[in-house]
Amino acid sequence: MTATHNQMANAIRFLSVDAVQAANSGHPGMPMGMADVATVLFTEFLKFDPKAPKWLDRDRFVLSAGHGSMLIYSLLHLTGYKVSLGDIKNFRQMGAKTAGHPEYGHVDGVETTTGPLGQGITTAVGMALAEKMQSARYGAKSVDHYTYTIAGDGCLMEGISQEAISMAGHLKLNKLIVMWDDNEICIDGNTNMTTSDNQCARFEASGWDTQVIDGHDPVAIKKAIAAARKSKKPSLIACKTVIGFGAPTKAGSHSTHGAPLGDEEIAGMRKALDWNHGPFVVPKDVKAAWLKAGARGAVDRAAWEKRTKRLKSTKELKATSAGKLPAGWTRKLDAFKKKTAEEQPKLATRQASGKVLEVLTAAIPAMIGGSADLTGSVNTMTPSTPSITNKDFSGRYIHYGVREHAMGAVMNGLALHGGFVPYSGTFAVFADYMKGAMRLSALMEQRVVYVLTHDSIGLGEDGPTHQPVETLAMLRAMPNFNVMRPCDVVETAECWQLALEQNKTPTGMVLTRQGLAPQRKTHKTENMCARGAYVLAEGKGGSAKRKVTLLATGSEVEIAMAARDMLQKDGVSTAVVSMPCWELFDAQDAAYRAKVLGKGTVKVGVEAAMRFGWDKYIGADGGFVGMTGFGASAPAPELYQHFGITAVNVAAEAKARL
Repeated sequence: MTATHNQMANAIRFLSVDAVQAANSGHPGMPMGMADVATVLFTEFLKFDPKAPKWLDRDRFVLSAGHGSMLIYSLLHLTGYKVSLGDIKNFRQMGAKTAGHPEYGHVDGVETTTGPLGQGITTAVGMALAEKMQSARYGAKSVDHYTYTIAGDGCLMEGISQEAISMAGHLKLNKLIVMWDDNEICIDGNTNMTTSDNQCARFEASGWDTQVIDGHDPVAIKKAIAAARKSKKPSLIACKTVIGFGAPTKAGSHSTHGAPLGDEEIAGMRKALDWNHGPFVVPKDVKAAWLKAGARGAVDRAAWEKRTKRLKSTKELKATSAGKLPAGWTRKLDAFKKKTAEEQPKLATRQASGKVLEVLTAAIPAMIGGSADLTGSVNTMTPSTPSITNKDFSGRYIHYGVREHAMGAVMNGLALHGGFVPYSGTFAVFADYMKGAMRLSALMEQRVVYVLTHDSIGLGEDGPTHQPVETLAMLRAMPNFNVMRPCDVVETAECWQLALEQNKTPTGMVLTRQGLAPQRKTHKTENMCARGAYVLAEGKGGSAKRKVTLLATGSEVEIAMAARDMLQKDGVSTAVVSMPCWELFDAQDAAYRAKVLGKGTVKVGVEAAMRFGWDKYIGADGGFVGMTGFGASAPAPELYQHFGITAVNVAAEAKARL
């Protein structure tokens, strides 16, 4: 006996409500309402194979409305992924792969972490863009898939969604299909309390196709998805649904949004939907129908493998998708370091980064650059990275426009899709705008590089709104996120090398606007920045005679070096420690850290930022020369004098503690 559409959709509904009820926590309403849409998508259209969950040409499915996670867990269990009934029963419990929101890396079939609303739909834009770019490189025989996402009202209320919608429409990402769960309900009640937007008009204004359908009519759903797949534009399907569909007294109510239904309501739902089965029970014929739907993708996968086996590009496609970098790129970077040490140019580290990127992008075709309308300031475009346009996706540079929110999430999508190493630039202070995406980069262990220039009061006249005095502390507080603040061209090259080698950690490249004197004047093949901090200049008489240790990052290293000269002229043996990456330094063994910091020495931290975080290196009684409040608008040299970040003050701070 063949299961009907309603039976298959109801299997999703009851697994969802039973799991939420058992956990006494969760959001049952969305899975209940979108079960019909998901059933049609997964049985009729979505290209996937649970036996090969990382198949490169699979369609990508993103549950942007991640609070409805039981929808995707139910689908993965029913279609044959490694999500057992035990996993469903352990929903939201300690150690379970079925976390409260879908978490990337916890379970096959979850393409991205979706918790913060709006991040999912924007990450999906990155995935759809990646498909276009890979198809342009390797051809439609190798890369030809769609990106689908289910988004809720909350996703579309978040401001990041407009940046995503605008960007996708401009780029004409026609293989991106968004299914909007249009149920008119949010946590507080009806959405008419908070929004009167005409969402279809909004999407259309940004260059999308739109359709409005009954989200409980499988024929209408199938017709709409088929039409969207033929569009030359990205598509929105507004699915009119009833949240908590099937619940006898709570359907259509916000009470189903974020709380268990209760035993009595679930019993009434079983009766209303003619589901005469106990909790977590899926009838054999229904489960068989779902497994059959899950198995159908094996045919497409086998055909793809046969079709691409003899293509020359397949090996490269697989290598780049696995995150591998081409051989020889570090040798080219070392040659650049050697040349720089000999020539000793005085450059801002944003300019140094641009020079390094010229070497790296020429050697690593997978690197994809971009900026938030600041290309000339952040130096992220090179001769090897021509622009990507909606007519030509073979380029390697994305003009994100003034869309920092979207830029971070799109880069996550590029990295998660596979095949690319994304980096992009903006001013460091605007890391505030990207924080949500940066946090997800770290949480998902993605190699994404954030170029953050104009990193201190050294940017000068733009004033305190642009001077990120507290940003370094914020970024350093984030787990699994490396903050790199190099002091010259050589350190910049070394930090870029580390950023690319750390394939499970995102990086913030924090760079200056102002020119910096070279500090690394003797070439060393060894990457001195790899241990996070190192003795740039030892005190007179060696480490045993050292009395003072000056610790600095970035533009303040040269100030520390000048202060060292003053102190040593006065007979005080002083070392300067460059600390380009605290996170890497903290990972070193205790003996190395103690040797660098200098046991028993006076310690002074120097950084044009707030003191927060420095005490673990200099001690609560250590000296610090930096900022104590917001900056001001003036030329950079005057600001350093005004705020007392000078060699004279650094030397005085040290002497006061001798």
